[in-house]
Amino acid sequence: MSRILIAYGTTEGQTAKIADFIAEVVRGHGHTADAVNVKQSDPGIDGYDAVIVGGSIHMGKHEEYVGDFVRRNRTTLERQTSALFSVSLAAHGDTANAEAYVARFEQETGWRPAQVGLFAGALLYSQYGFFKRQGMKKIVRDKPGNLSTDTSRDYVYTEWDEVRAFTERFLDRLVSSEAAESQQQNA
Repeated sequence: MSRILIAYGTTEGQTAKIADFIAEVVRGHGHTADAVNVKQSDPGIDGYDAVIVGGSIHMGKHEEYVGDFVRRNRTTLERQTSALFSVSLAAHGDTANAEAYVARFEQETGWRPAQVGLFAGALLYSQYGFFKRQGMKKIVRDKPGNLSTDTSRDYVYTEWDEVRAFTERFLDRLVSSEAAESQQQNA
């Protein structure tokens, strides 16, 4: 059984929901998982066997504090099994842009995760003020991916099966890594 940290940043809450879902999948496979918002708490990586970092895109980039977390812990992230998930509306039909956000994050932090998940976020029109609602409607209208401009309700575009598959691939890599490490120690 491994202890896994899901360290994330969120602006409107969808990334937190995804991090919590990942934690539940991890626990369902018999491991321990802690989902921690790195804006509210710096969990530290010591004591964890693996780390998944998540952040959302706003104004074309990930939260700065998520980048700060990665820069502080980059050496450890590179040494242990780790992954990144990025949440954006671009991940819903504009993959090139979603990948560009990750490339920028990698360039800014110097961390090249072995596994990356691109997940669509949500349009939470009911939570936006008038100006943000109108701004988001305009942004959405100009983007590919069939996003709704009907501001009378909220839309969750996250594909939960994709999140589950990402997490299970991560766990497979972790188990393989631990098995290889155990073989080296016993040799």
